[in-house]
Amino acid sequence: MAKRLDLLRQLVPSAAVVAVLVNPTNPAATDAETRSLRDAARFLGLQLHFLEASTPSEIDAAFMTLIERRIGVIVVSADPFFTMRKDQIVVLAGQHGVPAIYVWREFATAGGLISYGTDLADIQRQAGVLVGKILNGAKPADLPVQQAVKVELVINLKTAKALGLTIPLPLLGRAEEVIE
Repeated sequence: MAKRLDLLRQLVPSAAVVAVLVNPTNPAATDAETRSLRDAARFLGLQLHFLEASTPSEIDAAFMTLIERRIGVIVVSADPFFTMRKDQIVVLAGQHGVPAIYVWREFATAGGLISYGTDLADIQRQAGVLVGKILNGAKPADLPVQQAVKVELVINLKTAKALGLTIPLPLLGRAEEVIE
């Protein structure tokens, strides 16, 4: 989450307040993300405003609050509910002209501005390798625990242009995928 906040700051350096969309029904994920974001915000000199949503109508209300309070950017936390509602969130961000950063590449490919997070395809590949080993006789208890290590940055240039943003060249150079 700290890296996402930093990337958003690079895209919109004038942003002083950042909204964070969280799902209050997922406190385990929210607590860890909140701590990381607060530390990063202090370091970057940013204020955070947390918006809670756990239903589609609460997502709409969160964006209305964001607009009413004139908060210019938003970080969407990693939550399965938000992933299921990605089209709604991406459309709202676009309609209101709000730069947003997401965890999963699916948001950027659906029209979101930028995503930075674990490469899910790599995780699925690793899981397939482990399943193959188990099917070939390996005992699950003997297999090493693996964590995702590959992250990917995806930037949607079409959305950036629609928002009037210029993506810094170093950031474009770091992206695994640039959607034009």
